[in-house]
Amino acid sequence: MYVPDDHRYDTIKYNRCGRSGVKLPAISLGLWHNFGGVDLLENSRAMIRRAFDLGITHFDLANNYGPPYGSAEETMGFILKKDLHGFRDELVISSKAGYDMWPGPYGNWGSRKFLVASLDQSLRRLGLDYVDIFYHHRPDPETPLEESIGALYDIVRSGKALYAGISNYPPDLTKKAEGLMNSMGMHLLIHQPKYSMFERWIEDGLLKELREDGIGCIVFSPLAQGLLTDKYLEGIPPGSRAARPTGFLKPDQVTADKIDKVRKLNAMAKTRGQTLAQMSLAWVLRHKEVTSAVIGASKVDQIDDAVKTLDNLSFSSEELKKIDSILAGK
Repeated sequence: MYVPDDHRYDTIKYNRCGRSGVKLPAISLGLWHNFGGVDLLENSRAMIRRAFDLGITHFDLANNYGPPYGSAEETMGFILKKDLHGFRDELVISSKAGYDMWPGPYGNWGSRKFLVASLDQSLRRLGLDYVDIFYHHRPDPETPLEESIGALYDIVRSGKALYAGISNYPPDLTKKAEGLMNSMGMHLLIHQPKYSMFERWIEDGLLKELREDGIGCIVFSPLAQGLLTDKYLEGIPPGSRAARPTGFLKPDQVTADKIDKVRKLNAMAKTRGQTLAQMSLAWVLRHKEVTSAVIGASKVDQIDDAVKTLDNLSFSSEELKKIDSILAGK
């Protein structure tokens, strides 16, 4: 029987999520990859247990994580039942809907029909009465924003989620979404954007918007699907995301230019006494607005490595300038 580490809360850093009562671990575990039906259950189970032992209390899911769709939630549901059933109140479980999930006109995007039905399915797979955070996964250009945000409001009011969030929303729609929530007497807890050294769009207005609105920020793909690690320094290794047919990182994205930058960044990380992954995580967490970084993992020691990031989160102005210079190809 699994017994969590008694010292799991002793060293990990927790950050307040915007202007709310919620604190999230600076490192959260995402189940986008390596927790689906095609993956080894005992490895997934070992990673989640190790994460909790290290004080990671937040586990990030979506309806279609797998593959196949829904299977990551089923994996999490099994582990919640077998290993974590006595610790539900110590956990923040999040899910999302907004991308392709089932056939037909009601299995995608942002209608009230899709969002409510999707969450009901997610709760069944997870074996839960509620999730802590439910996100609209992306803006829907054809559904009125009032409908999508109104559905999030009603979901929270129904008790099926404690908080509402959005993901992949640009600054202008974020402002409108928060305004709609405010008009109904509620607040968006959190925004989940893609952010890494190779994907910096949130610096162009979104962070400012989140700061002004008091919305937390949890970034995904902070390691650029593994590119910002030492994994691809000598090519594409077997079993990596770029080598897997179900992976989102494609071989043609592992370019010579990016690998040259990664090598230089890797050398810089060594001077800081960090792995490249640790430096890359520290770099996204340098913003006060960033509450947490969602990591993916394929084995337990990657989670240990990520949590060690918290031993050194500071950068000198010279270091930040050097990183910018490397990324600019200078």
